[in-house]
Amino acid sequence: MEIAAGATELRPSPSSKPPGRQKLPRKRHRGILKYPVVRQLIRFTGVGVVCTASSLAIYALLRPWIDPQLANAVALILTSLMNTALNRRLTFKITGRKKRTQDHLSGVIVIGIALIITGGSLGMLHLLRPEATVAEELWTTTLSGFVATAVRFTLLRHWIFRRARHV
Repeated sequence: MEIAAGATELRPSPSSKPPGRQKLPRKRHRGILKYPVVRQLIRFTGVGVVCTASSLAIYALLRPWIDPQLANAVALILTSLMNTALNRRLTFKITGRKKRTQDHLSGVIVIGIALIITGGSLGMLHLLRPEATVAEELWTTTLSGFVATAVRFTLLRHWIFRRARHV
């Protein structure tokens, strides 16, 4: 009898909320991580690394069988869909189906803007230096890719996923 009484004293008193509905304590971030934009940039960078590696792998797999421009287009389209889905879930913490299709359609517009930035930079390079080498083309697309990435993050944060800017 005493054992049973002692055992009941160790049990926590039942909460007024059901077990699945209890609110978890909010994480407190310190230092620079206290700013949501910094946490989002870190997650955005991780997604970018994964998507870039995936795009290169898809291109390398397709290139022996199809034209370079088509291989590039397929790789970019597939990875842009993956990129929007990952940024939606991981960077901006949006789950569920609400507005998912709209988010992906908006993501296609953002990819189009990025292609205009990188393609435009190559066009300008060839306009100014028709004899540009492949190395110069790679540098140009890499540098313009950084600009396109900054534009992409800004558009994702302030337009497509603005409903989740502060996570």
